[in-house]
Amino acid sequence: MSDVSTTRGAADSAFEVRTVAILIAVGIVAFLAMVVLGAYAPDLRSGRNGGAHALSNAAVGFGGIVRLAEATGRNPRILRDPRILRTEDLVVLTPERADTDMTKVLAQRSVKPTLVVLPKWATTKDPQHSGWVNVAALLPEREPQGVLAPQYPLVVKRYRSGGRPLKGLAWMPATMRFVAPRAVQTITGPGFRPLLTDAAGHVVLAQIGKHPFYVLADPDLLSNVGMRDAGQARAALDLLDWLNSTGADSVVFDVTLNGFGRAPSPLKLMFDPPFLAMTLAIAAAALLAGIQATATFGAPRRRPRAIAFGKAALIDNAAALVRKAGRQGGLGPRYVEVVRDRAVGVFGVPVRMRDDALDRYLDALSGRARFTTLAEQARTARHPRDMLAAAQALHHWLWEKTR
Repeated sequence: MSDVSTTRGAADSAFEVRTVAILIAVGIVAFLAMVVLGAYAPDLRSGRNGGAHALSNAAVGFGGIVRLAEATGRNPRILRDPRILRTEDLVVLTPERADTDMTKVLAQRSVKPTLVVLPKWATTKDPQHSGWVNVAALLPEREPQGVLAPQYPLVVKRYRSGGRPLKGLAWMPATMRFVAPRAVQTITGPGFRPLLTDAAGHVVLAQIGKHPFYVLADPDLLSNVGMRDAGQARAALDLLDWLNSTGADSVVFDVTLNGFGRAPSPLKLMFDPPFLAMTLAIAAAALLAGIQATATFGAPRRRPRAIAFGKAALIDNAAALVRKAGRQGGLGPRYVEVVRDRAVGVFGVPVRMRDDALDRYLDALSGRARFTTLAEQARTARHPRDMLAAAQALHHWLWEKTR
């Protein structure tokens, strides 16, 4: 029977070709969009969660100083990849809690230009503005004190400053003139070198040891709240320039400590050079394979019948069954009987002759080969080639006698 039907049923028109093509195209586009978004999801997070980090536009965030540095040509960078911590440029770290794990970061940055900004405020989300916060109270002192512990133990104190100017070293830039917040947060600790102090001499900015590793006790000097004042903003930029290394290319603001880091992703590598070329090649190959699988070239051809008509087909099928069963070796004696019975009819052998007498009669017929010899070869043949040769010999013996 044929594999191709000659008539069309009602089911063939259930979906139009155009509808199926649109469905497939939408599915492919949606899948590719999901893959790309999955690869770049960490980079697309805005960070506007009201936290105290460089992506935040909240009062306690540092998005303002980042934008200001960018507007003034200081080329700020947001650090999401921990591998960038090897840079020689100034890195600003803004941990928000004492339980923030800074072990690896401190191991990489303790001898390079680094500014650690301690946390200060406890906040709650503003329900009316996305990304804004309401300042609830000061954090417990144990929170900023535990940021650098136990490697750098420090003590945090808060004082009312009355909004007086902070005092810096004599050789600091004259434009670096900060005004202390009303509730100023200060630090003390072993090996701390004061750089900025309030009117009472309490340390606001300190250097730890001999390396360019700095701690800013009060984040209000760099936060969005402080950037509302032009003088504070100018002093903040001067402070970053002063703390930065000589010949620095940029200021780096870390957000990995705030949960916005990213690790190397094999999925993202597919869309980054040099692997992008391989991805495009695979996509093109898949597209061509899809076109080849769905496109038709000309009218469909009817396949031949699985079982053909005629004696030849019947014989071929019977031979295939015998060959598949491995019974070729048992055909010799049966073929001998077929040739003997045919010879009896062709040569008019008397009916009374049987078995040995019949074989002697057939051997007596003129010819180059004896019937019994050819019959014995057919009976003892086991290999298909030997069986074929013996059968051909018997067939030739009978043909030779009847021509």
